[in-house]
Amino acid sequence: MRLIIYTGKGGVGKTSASAATAYRLSRLGYRTILVSADSAHSLGDSLGVDLGKSITNVAENFDALEIDIIHEMYSRWNDIQQYVSAFMLSQGMGDISAEEMAIFPGMEMISALFYLNTFSKSGEYDVVVLDTAPTGETLRLLSFPDVSNWYLDRMFSMVRKMIGVARATVGRVMDMPLPSKQVMDSLEDIKRNMRDVKAILEDSEKTTVRLVLNPEHMVIKETMRAYTYLCLYNKNVEALVVNRMVPPEADDGFLAEKLKEQEAHMEEIHNVFDPLTMKRCYMMRTELRGLDKLDQMAEMLFGDEDPATVYASESPMSFRTVDGVDELVMKMPFVDKSEVELFRIDSSMIMVHVGSQKRSIQLPDTLTRAEIAGASFKDGNLVIKFKRRDDGTQRRGDSEVRVREQGPDRDDDGQGREEARGRLRASTRQAGRRRPQGQEQDGQGRP
Repeated sequence: MRLIIYTGKGGVGKTSASAATAYRLSRLGYRTILVSADSAHSLGDSLGVDLGKSITNVAENFDALEIDIIHEMYSRWNDIQQYVSAFMLSQGMGDISAEEMAIFPGMEMISALFYLNTFSKSGEYDVVVLDTAPTGETLRLLSFPDVSNWYLDRMFSMVRKMIGVARATVGRVMDMPLPSKQVMDSLEDIKRNMRDVKAILEDSEKTTVRLVLNPEHMVIKETMRAYTYLCLYNKNVEALVVNRMVPPEADDGFLAEKLKEQEAHMEEIHNVFDPLTMKRCYMMRTELRGLDKLDQMAEMLFGDEDPATVYASESPMSFRTVDGVDELVMKMPFVDKSEVELFRIDSSMIMVHVGSQKRSIQLPDTLTRAEIAGASFKDGNLVIKFKRRDDGTQRRGDSEVRVREQGPDRDDDGQGREEARGRLRASTRQAGRRRPQGQEQDGQGRP
């Protein structure tokens, strides 16, 4: 299944670009579905079709879906909805308020991701085009499998055991309802689906992101940040769609100055995004609405090209071994060294913090006992080096005794070497681990 995700700043024309792409794909014979993950839906308006709460056929080979979270809660997660409503009622909340509170923030994201997994397994569609909310919400959507799995892996089994004990003891006399087996099974289903979705989103040969922008300075800057953060989350950005360009014939009168400004911004776009594939779409004389107009937009964007083409398939994140040193290479465009922080969470996980976004990265089993030996920037990539420990590493109980955790500003001998300036550093945060009271340290911070 081919998955094409359109995102960008609010108001740049993501929905139109998504709809135009989906319609052109359907006309080429692809079984296509267009899905809106934006809670403020405008997909039906763009298509000129009234979309209901379920999948609607728009044209031959062309279906569309606007996710209705209330409908999804009742049809997909009825067990969870009923339990949360009952819990709220037990705390004195009215019926209507309890139903409203049963809809958690982010459930639209979960629904959209569940649909992707369903379509992938069923094989019902050749291409799924995902029309997303503005950039910030999309980043949360695409990072959700990582975040949800982190919490569920650590909390789910513990909570399940606690509930089992509580149901057999205090649960018999409590007014507050305890979640049933069906509720816990629904949570388990979310956990299982998120793992599948993560694999779909990170398949760089089938899943790609296309950034939509307008030739304006503020939009360009936000698009640069979005590109950086999407690479951080290991999502393959394959192309740009420069939308709402002033056509060349509008070179006199009111739009002449705007056209001149646009030329400068287009030069800026080329300077920062080349060699990324770039598609262009000019403003139309009338409102872009309905299938005929969308077909005109598709013609400007793709011409005779197949919109399902994968313009770039290189994964933004990869592991490699160079001269016996293991390296994690992360594509990191438009980033200054001072904007990046690197943390060691535990033996199997590191966290990379860039600007306002952070991502926890699960290390392969072969690196769970390796030390961070350095980090540096090279050709727009963040390169994190790992040094595998000798078999004679000392241990204390289940916790390994660390002699030294090197930062990126040191070489293998511990001598000062500024590979990465500013705040780019590798620091260890052993989550939940504390030094026993009274334990002394030597001059180098060792126990």
